[in-house]
Amino acid sequence: MQTKLKIKKGDTVKVIAGAASGQQGVILDVDYKKERVYVEGLSVINKKHVKPQTDKANPDGGIIEKDRSIHISNVMLIHNGEASKVGRRMNENNKLVRFAKKTGEEIDS
Repeated sequence: MQTKLKIKKGDTVKVIAGAASGQQGVILDVDYKKERVYVEGLSVINKKHVKPQTDKANPDGGIIEKDRSIHISNVMLIHNGEASKVGRRMNENNKLVRFAKKTGEEIDS
């Protein structure tokens, strides 16, 4: 069964631990099995040297930069300019929504 994460693709997050601590970015992708996220512009350290190939996407070869993932526990959602923990609750329409624990406001999905 897939785990339910409180952070989604497109959210703005702040990195709270690791080499990129204190930096902010937008989530590009979420790996639900490994509970890891890919943040735009952060952790672009992995470089791979690729040979020229005739039928592939990179015919000239060269050095390709790849994004590294960050574990979900090392990022925090930014809501209204502040980092906040995220909770889930039922709203008045009996729909499960995310909310910022710091302010109590619902987070637009």
